[in-house]
Amino acid sequence: MAELHDLTALEQAAAIRRREVGAAELVRHYLGRIATHDPGIGAFVTVIAEPALAAARSVDQQASTGPLAGALAGVPVAIKDLTLTAGVRTGFGSAVFATFVPQQDADVVTALRQAGTVSLGKTATSEFGTALYCETALGPPTRNPWRPSHTAGGSSGGAAAAVAAGLVSAAQGNDGGGSVRIPAAICGLVGLKPSRGVVSGGPVGFGAFGLPTDGPIARTVTDAAALLDAMAAPVPGQPYLPPPGPPGGYLAAARRADPGPRRVGRWTGPVLADTAVDPACRAAVDAAAELLGEAGHQVVDVDPPLRPDAAPLFETLWQALALATPVPPEQEHRLLPVTRWLRERGRAVSVPRLLAALSELQGRVRAAAHRLAGVELLLSPVLAQPAAPVGWFTETGDPAEDFARQKRFSPYCAVYNLTGAPAVSLPMGATADGDPVGVMLAADPGADGLLLQVAAQLEQAAPWSGRHPPVWSEPGSATVNEV
Repeated sequence: MAELHDLTALEQAAAIRRREVGAAELVRHYLGRIATHDPGIGAFVTVIAEPALAAARSVDQQASTGPLAGALAGVPVAIKDLTLTAGVRTGFGSAVFATFVPQQDADVVTALRQAGTVSLGKTATSEFGTALYCETALGPPTRNPWRPSHTAGGSSGGAAAAVAAGLVSAAQGNDGGGSVRIPAAICGLVGLKPSRGVVSGGPVGFGAFGLPTDGPIARTVTDAAALLDAMAAPVPGQPYLPPPGPPGGYLAAARRADPGPRRVGRWTGPVLADTAVDPACRAAVDAAAELLGEAGHQVVDVDPPLRPDAAPLFETLWQALALATPVPPEQEHRLLPVTRWLRERGRAVSVPRLLAALSELQGRVRAAAHRLAGVELLLSPVLAQPAAPVGWFTETGDPAEDFARQKRFSPYCAVYNLTGAPAVSLPMGATADGDPVGVMLAADPGADGLLLQVAAQLEQAAPWSGRHPPVWSEPGSATVNEV
């Protein structure tokens, strides 16, 4: 018998509109699963049961009096703990901010609330979002629902773990170097980094060189597209203008899944580090390329958008960005070793060196666009390895080795943060043990609609939404305090 969490986010929203299920009933279902299963997963750092139930009852009241606005009205989601949420503890993954409660929402939180989604709480992140695993002083390590001895990735690891374990239908994440796509690949989900400017990064911040953006993590391409529609509310004054969206919105584009024949460039050589690539990661790319060919696309081998000697330039930006969160000097000792290590190196980056790195990267991005002109989509691995045990990145106690391991693990994703192009992780492969393996598909900046169309086409050819970790079929608590 199907459970409520077996329904996709869009199916849940449709059931609410038809009044076959109540939003409050959905919230109670997920709160019960969180109470039962999250202690062993560590996806959430804060659960807001009372506000979630109140918001859900409001949706149910609206549904009883007229049609609901928004494709995901009443659907339970979660917000990453790196994202400002008014009145809700937001710790940025750091002991320094363990009790911080913002007075203002991030623009993306406001957009999701106005779209009618219901937040169940805040999901785990790495400290300040600077690492690709979630092991902080704020709680237990975030574990992969497929293999709890392994990491769920990061920095949106809590979001991906929550969706993969059936603790929430979809989730908001953000991605400055792969932080949506990495955990999506590890946890067998769809993780979309939209084009620069599609989602507002306000109200705080300076654009962070254009590297980070908010994006959805979901089980299906259409759920991800619907969540992107909700996130992509225009906000005046943003440092990057949003590109024109597809006719009818991102969900309409994904539902069409009729992109026509396109030229797809395949590349598998790692960029940010000289490292071996696991055969399972290459095999997933080969399988996706074969399906694209069968769908009528022309797949050709190309060089990567950027070459390995661009890695030090990206590292210069990343070290500078590690200083973006102000920390009182007397509190610096409370930061994790790798965070302190990055911030120390960020302080050593002079203004001329930073400007030179930005200029050089911009030149390389332009050169790549000229070199790849005529290639409409790019296909590559998401990661060089399918998974890593909890504690593997930090086991030596040397933050320099920690960071080096992160580069070797994820030498692909940051390319598209530098170019500003949209990129999506799709769960197209698996290891011999059955663990998920993602592939990455990217398009030209602003071509998010095309990217979603082709991603949906791949999903139709090799459906994945029915594949779940064992915890998925385990029941949650039958009693949830309705406070």
